[in-house]
Amino acid sequence: MQALDHDAYLRLSADAKVLEADRYGDKVLRLADGNFLKLFRRKRLLSSALYYPYAQRFADNAKLLQTHDIPCPKVLAVYRVSTLARDVVHYQPLPGETLRQLYLHRSDSADRHLKEQLGAFIATLHDRGIYFRSLHLGNIVLTPDHTLGLIDISDLKGQTTPLGRHKRLRNFRHMLRYTEDRRWLLNDAGQAFWNAYIAASTHPAALALANQLKTL
Repeated sequence: MQALDHDAYLRLSADAKVLEADRYGDKVLRLADGNFLKLFRRKRLLSSALYYPYAQRFADNAKLLQTHDIPCPKVLAVYRVSTLARDVVHYQPLPGETLRQLYLHRSDSADRHLKEQLGAFIATLHDRGIYFRSLHLGNIVLTPDHTLGLIDISDLKGQTTPLGRHKRLRNFRHMLRYTEDRRWLLNDAGQAFWNAYIAASTHPAALALANQLKTL
C-alpha cells in the first residue's frame, strides 16, 4: 500500500465520474482513462479493517483469483490517502455485464445456458476453496469471451481445501435472499442451475445439498 498525498489524489481523480457514493462521500469513481478507483472509508472503531484494510484485501483477492484463472479486476495500485481517511484501490474493471443486468433481456434458451454456466462456476469456486460471502448476481460478470468472473471482491476468502457443506449452504442462502435474482434463477424449479452445480462439483454431498436448498 502506497501513501498518496491529497494533491496527487486530485490529479489522479481529475475529470472522474462518480458511479457510487453514500452520505460519507464518493465510493467508486470511473477515471477519464476508463480505470476505476474504489474508496474504502477508514473507520475509527476497533475492527479487523484497521489491521487488514479492505483495499488491501481487494488486491490480495484479485491475486488469489488470478491463480485460479478466475476473471476479476486487474489491480494497478493500492493507496492510503490520509487526508481523506480513505484507502483506495486503483484497478482496471472486468469487462462485461453482471448477470443481474443480463437476465432482464435474454431468451429462454439463453437463460438456461447461463444458469447452467452459473451452476458450474459456483461449483468451481466452492471446490477450489473460494468463499465469497456476499456472492450475488450483481457481482458475477459475463465477460465478452463468455466466461464468468467476479467483481467487488474485498469480501472473499480462500482456503486450501474445498468448502464444506456449511459454508456452501450459507453462500447459497445469501445469494437467494435477493427476490428478483431468486425468481430468475429458480423459475424452472432451479433445475438448470442445480443440475449443473451437481454435475460440476466434486463434493460428495453436492446432491444432498442441492436437494436441501430446493426447500429454501
